[in-house]
Amino acid sequence: MTKLFIGLMSGTSLDGIDAVITEISSSGCKLIASHYQTFDEPLLSQLKLACRESTIDLNKLGSLDAELGTLYAETIKKLLAKANISAEQIAAIGSHGQTIQHSPTLQHPFTLQIGDPNQLAEKTGIRVVADFRRRDIAAGGQGAPLAPAFHNAVFRSSDENRIILNLGGIANVTVLLAQKEAPIVGFDCGPANTLMDQWCQQHFDQNFDRDGAIARTGSINKSLLDAFMRDEFFQKKHPKSTGPEYFSMQWLSAHLEDLTIEKTDVLATLCELTAYNIKVSLVTLPSCDRLIVCGGGSHNDFLIERLSHNLECLVETSTSHGVDPDWVEAMAFSWLAKQTLDGKFGNIPSVTGATKEVVLGAIYSA
Repeated sequence: MTKLFIGLMSGTSLDGIDAVITEISSSGCKLIASHYQTFDEPLLSQLKLACRESTIDLNKLGSLDAELGTLYAETIKKLLAKANISAEQIAAIGSHGQTIQHSPTLQHPFTLQIGDPNQLAEKTGIRVVADFRRRDIAAGGQGAPLAPAFHNAVFRSSDENRIILNLGGIANVTVLLAQKEAPIVGFDCGPANTLMDQWCQQHFDQNFDRDGAIARTGSINKSLLDAFMRDEFFQKKHPKSTGPEYFSMQWLSAHLEDLTIEKTDVLATLCELTAYNIKVSLVTLPSCDRLIVCGGGSHNDFLIERLSHNLECLVETSTSHGVDPDWVEAMAFSWLAKQTLDGKFGNIPSVTGATKEVVLGAIYSA
């Protein structure tokens, strides 16, 4: 019987839980089934507070960890029922967890993801691999991004230079050169959906800007864009990583202070920030033949147009390569779980800055 893997991802966009079943072989990673689970409003409010505030009550944090782990387990059960697949057919669950704080540049760096894997293993009866990021940090890395190893396994071509762009809450890129011996480069570029989504929620009573329709009605404010781009994060060389705890509404408000600017213009400028910053981030790297976009931002038509305007290469979504852009990150963590069980490394030092390749994650037996 072929063993299948489950990947579980809830990212910086805080929109819900992505769960997939994959079949992994030497020929690739095949998506078998998928399920999306929204957060109910009370839990979502607690998660937003935990992610965006600098302090949290320890009892609330511990309870939130357990509650999210339980919801992960319920999501897995729904996924298995939808696919008509039994728990016994699953080799392991690769659970990313929900990032609450990512601080890789402190004197004692750390990253914190919640969603108790003990609850997940106990309630599903399936082995769990979790806590992927901290081993890379222990080896001197940023703990992120981790998807580039999966991107390399699935998307690399010997015929052209490719860049994989994930547009989640944060934008990150993986640079895959055609030359087999060329090192893989990957890093976080800055905000993708996180600021645009929060701006829509505050000013347009929408969770996100569907298809970029609202941003399209605004005008890009060049002065505001220039002010955004002067932020010290954009001046850093890679490897680098970031999160919504840095690119927060407080960060945006500081830039808007004393400015009179239309709300639609702010949204259009935030969209341009993502597209333009990716162009600037890639300027010192070899030329790209093809940009492959995945993540929720791949559905933002206006953002895709701005990417095409800013970059001198073909821009397309991962759909063109047989991989649904909505499920790439969850698939990556199913693949990373298999890497861990096989005793194989999951990080790429040239991406994270770690001193060496390491096996990622901790294994929680069923």
